[in-house]
Amino acid sequence: MLSGIPVYLFARQSQLQQVAAGSLNDKVLVILQLHGGNDGLNTIVPVDQYSLYYNLRPNIAIPTNGSRKYIPLDSTLPIEDQVGLHPDMIGAKELYDQGKMAIVQGVSYENNNGSHFRGRDIWFMGGGYNDYFGSGWMGRYLDESYPGYPDNYPNDQMPDPLGLEIGTGISLAFHRESGIPAGLSVQNPQQFYDLINSTGGELPASIADSHYGDELEYIMGIEQQSNQYASRLKQVYEQGSNSSVIYPEKYPLNAPQGSLKNRLAGQLRLIARLLSGGIKTKIFLARIGGFDTHAEQVEPYDATMGKHAALLYHISSAMKAFQDDLRNLGLEDRVVSLTYSEFGRRPESNGSWGTDHGTGAPMLVFGKAVKPGIIGSNPDLANLVRNNVPQQYDYRQPLTTILQDWLGADDATLDKTLFGEFKNQKLDLIGEVTSSKDVFFDRRFRLENCYPNPVKDITTIGFHINKSAIVKITVYDEQGRVMQEVINQQMTPGAHEVQVDLRTLKAGKYIYRLETDGFNDAKMLIKK
Repeated sequence: MLSGIPVYLFARQSQLQQVAAGSLNDKVLVILQLHGGNDGLNTIVPVDQYSLYYNLRPNIAIPTNGSRKYIPLDSTLPIEDQVGLHPDMIGAKELYDQGKMAIVQGVSYENNNGSHFRGRDIWFMGGGYNDYFGSGWMGRYLDESYPGYPDNYPNDQMPDPLGLEIGTGISLAFHRESGIPAGLSVQNPQQFYDLINSTGGELPASIADSHYGDELEYIMGIEQQSNQYASRLKQVYEQGSNSSVIYPEKYPLNAPQGSLKNRLAGQLRLIARLLSGGIKTKIFLARIGGFDTHAEQVEPYDATMGKHAALLYHISSAMKAFQDDLRNLGLEDRVVSLTYSEFGRRPESNGSWGTDHGTGAPMLVFGKAVKPGIIGSNPDLANLVRNNVPQQYDYRQPLTTILQDWLGADDATLDKTLFGEFKNQKLDLIGEVTSSKDVFFDRRFRLENCYPNPVKDITTIGFHINKSAIVKITVYDEQGRVMQEVINQQMTPGAHEVQVDLRTLKAGKYIYRLETDGFNDAKMLIKK
């Protein structure tokens, strides 16, 4: 365990080690597994079909008004894409408005059968519903990209285990065709270092030459490599640090006792610290469970609170803290994170204030390099497929996009990964950090040129904001002195205009500035 978080290292047989040695970039992927099947409709509420949504789940629907109504995400989107976030996803809304979050609607696989175990295997395996691979998509990708491991690893160029799985268990995703990954669980960096350094050695000849020699040699090889990994992990953990960002510890409202603690925050804090310490690990897999919400998904007296609300709060608030931490540490350009769950849940609620196993669900993608927005449209709730949300995108489409556009896989590698058929079906997820964000912000937060300008008496200032916020508009002279406060009040999302009486000002040049949470801009006006 590192800082109290269980960690599994993908070592000798995993092929993960070679990415950092041969990679042309220093990009990092963080995968957040939402264990149990997340209810996508209460996560991303289809605003344009609210009446259908409510009729399907009246006992658990998120309301459209009141202090705990859904959070309108983006008023600039087409009506068929209009969505609301669960009211406890304030952090996700802030990340979206900062241009650091995208939503992919209706992610699933063909003929999703709603099985937890089969669903997880398929997602990690990287195949279709009728495939039964003994390897995982990440293992195959790395096996093809960096052959020849593990003979010369770790080394000076790549001292770290490339894959770190946070939590319990080792997923199928990192298995390769010719072997399995090795996982090492440690109590903390110092204890792990002490423990590993007390083991090791060579096999006696009588055993090495026996029927069990190969298996024991394999285990001893893992121990020898673990020795080096232990020293390195201890080093990067101790030389790393987190910024002053406070990670959330618990859900602040009502939920069952087991749902109150934020079990994701500590995992993300650990990842940020290891990255700040210089670890070259490329792939992190974190988990948060509790999404199998057949019963008591919400509190009977308030559909906006309860188990699912707490889980969405944990994801949203922990990811916001993680992104802020990465920004403060100067690491934000290097990390993309995504969520996945083995399936969504049915649009129709059950009588136990819960939802049963479904199919398609939204995927959330976070990061400074992510093209913000929504890919896909709201599910057509009037035309469900076997009473389920229909699939819009095969789960391998966003994964193929991440592998090629973020981690740099070429076409041949995608073919060997068995994602080749999706290389022409990639999504518009990763983009230039500056140009794509400029377009995004200009459409959602902007200060317009006032009119008329030059102005004799009264001018009109227009602006657009994408969230409810306090907006302050102030007029300054050229020396920066405040001449007039136009407004300083709470404003709703959307386009606004205010009239400004400037008759008391002398002729000359002035600056009018708009200030609101996350956005500031200023323009010039001329008083005649």
